[in-house]
Amino acid sequence: MTSPSEAAAETADADGFTSLRIKDVVRETDDAISIIFDVPPHLAEHFSYRAGQYLALRVQVSGQEYRRCYSMSSSPVKHQDLRVTIKRDRDGVVSNWLNDHAATGDRISVSAPEGRFVRSGTGRDLVAFAGGSGITPVFSLIQTELAESTGRARLLYANREVTSVIFREALDGLVDQHGERFGLQHHLDVEQGVVTAEKIAAFIAETGTDADCFVCGPGPFMDTVERALLDAGVPAEQVHLERFTVAPVPAPSPGAEVTETVTIELDRETVTVDYRAGHTLLQMARMAGIRAPSSCETGSCGTCIAQVTEGSARLLNNDALDEDEVAEGLVVTCQALPTSPTIRFVYE
Repeated sequence: MTSPSEAAAETADADGFTSLRIKDVVRETDDAISIIFDVPPHLAEHFSYRAGQYLALRVQVSGQEYRRCYSMSSSPVKHQDLRVTIKRDRDGVVSNWLNDHAATGDRISVSAPEGRFVRSGTGRDLVAFAGGSGITPVFSLIQTELAESTGRARLLYANREVTSVIFREALDGLVDQHGERFGLQHHLDVEQGVVTAEKIAAFIAETGTDADCFVCGPGPFMDTVERALLDAGVPAEQVHLERFTVAPVPAPSPGAEVTETVTIELDRETVTVDYRAGHTLLQMARMAGIRAPSSCETGSCGTCIAQVTEGSARLLNNDALDEDEVAEGLVVTCQALPTSPTIRFVYE
């Protein structure tokens, strides 16, 4: 039975985070765990999700607050429990802390599911490309596709070596269970080198270009797969990308205009602040004391979209807006750097 204090904890705070108890921690590989959350009945709808979406976790490490996004590896049509899978990153403060310290019975602040790396019921085959921990949302998508449709799914899964293959036994089980409906091809870098465009082209050729392609993994892997798919003739709107990280902010080019002020509008509040070089529009909003919407902070989810009404900006990464929306002045503020002396933007 939930105590009054627990019931209070299981209420979303002003930032949209809810305290959830960890039901179990599963060691997937030497450097990856799955965290299974205990979602109480009264929060079931709040934490309902689509395959391919993610959760934002908020944790305190050495007295400092961190927020990180992790994709669900569970399937909404197969599993009652909510599960995220987290692989260590060499420089990842949160991923390393969770791998070392997350334990059954602990509580973690969790936001509601978000993300656009989802299927839209097109009826086309699902073809997925995953590198390392990029298997997490892909695994959710494949399980769901095989469980609720009669369509086919194929996966090319790249890892450094066999011991780093997450969900190895579960993937083999899907092959056994679904026979010709699910094709799985492993790629091990230690044996074959890194995945090449030629290998991607050969893999998609076996299915044909009329497929929905989902790609998740390290940046260079994703770039290779994306180029190869487009070169093979897969329409751009059928190539879906989920990025966990983005490139560092580049130095401004010689002769570029220097931004002096930034004006932010949110909920009828307008604040103007001096611009700090190298900061994104989202970072400037936070510095101005504005509680700006945000989640993934990689330009993928679209939570932080705003309209630029004066001035201009460029996007470091953008997987949320199409070309027409960018042309109309929409930006994902977590990835937007100003390119004009002044800039004004509005959160809608």
